[in-house]
Amino acid sequence: MRLYKAMPALSALATRSYYRLTVSGTLPPTGPVLIVANHSNSLLDPAFVVVAARRTVRFMAKHTLFTHKQIGWLVAGVGSVPVYRAMDNPKEVGRNFDSLRDVNAAIARGDAVGIFPEGTSHSASRLQPLKTGAARIALGAAQLTGGSFPIVPIGLVFRDRRSFRSSARVIVGESCAWADLAGCGPQDKVAVRELTRRIEQSMLAVTLNLRSWADEQLVRCAERVWTAEFGTASDGPSEIERLQMATDALALLRMGEREDWRTVARELRAHDRMLARLGLTPMSLRDTVTGEDVVSWVLRRALLLPMFPLALIAFVLFRAPREVTGVLSDRLAVVEGEDTVPTYRVILGAVIFLLWFALLAMGTGAWFGWKVGVSVFAALPLFGFLALWISDSQRISWTEARRYVVVRTNRTRVAAMRVRQRALAEKLSQLFTHRMPV
Repeated sequence: MRLYKAMPALSALATRSYYRLTVSGTLPPTGPVLIVANHSNSLLDPAFVVVAARRTVRFMAKHTLFTHKQIGWLVAGVGSVPVYRAMDNPKEVGRNFDSLRDVNAAIARGDAVGIFPEGTSHSASRLQPLKTGAARIALGAAQLTGGSFPIVPIGLVFRDRRSFRSSARVIVGESCAWADLAGCGPQDKVAVRELTRRIEQSMLAVTLNLRSWADEQLVRCAERVWTAEFGTASDGPSEIERLQMATDALALLRMGEREDWRTVARELRAHDRMLARLGLTPMSLRDTVTGEDVVSWVLRRALLLPMFPLALIAFVLFRAPREVTGVLSDRLAVVEGEDTVPTYRVILGAVIFLLWFALLAMGTGAWFGWKVGVSVFAALPLFGFLALWISDSQRISWTEARRYVVVRTNRTRVAAMRVRQRALAEKLSQLFTHRMPV
């Protein structure tokens, strides 16, 4: 429990330094709550949940993680509760009685408890069948709390979970309704199955569930085109719903039940390829950029230009530890699965970069004195985060400038693409309106 109170700060540092993170929705700031989330990014998933919760959270974790050579100290240090799975050691399953008792007591005290009902981290393109543990915990804790309490689903959606500074979204959904089951108890198998079904439905509403990863680019393009043309805010649940509509339409196409989607899919792929070739997005294609906009854009970002050399210095200065972190993380993840790569990159990166900072500080101290060395060691992490912010800002600025030039120099083509995009959005609107269940 040594790191329990530090979880919010550590989680924010880990997730926001590796990803460009956005959070949609909020959880109850106090009182008992059971958080259920999808599990596709190994030990980083609890960190995302804590960032969204904005409070300390106790997690259920498989007991083998407590003895893991690299990360066991972290799992134990944040106050995790062990879960003994039959697939790991059938003889120890009986110890789950003590774990469930501890978790139920924690919820009754008003704590937030997090669990990943899929049972294990995975690389699948959709939510995996849920285990019944979350339902049993909720029904057991309800006997201590005297009734139902919030069971809140959280969806973790990644654009490219392995890539540094790629986008990640955490979506907090609506609490699962289960007051009618709260008095049944964890031994009621019918109630357990029904509550598990309801939890699964609430999680499906905030997670991206593709039939295969091959569909991702197309369904994301469909959602962005529709949003760009009809101006719907890209809030988490609505975005996921539109992505799921496109996914379901593709599934029905493959089943031979949606011939109207075939033409739209073909046109979307062509439109997406053209956008990529020009470096545009559906939203930037729709927006009209005037000369006044450009002047305003230049003035707002003029201060960033002198800071660009800092980002370049940081790139050179930190390249060695970054490369070492990447190589070691990829090797360690070979045994445990592709979904563990970001976890190893974050944890190993913290250690390797601290060692690198210490090495640079000692070298500086040897030349200029120990006080300068200590100052350098303290300043290097701040310099790294400053350079990261500058790099992100410069990347965004360059992208916007390039888009402006493209739009101005390809007026005829862009005009035709705008007309085509509007027509595609109207077709998508009809498909979404007449959505058929899979």
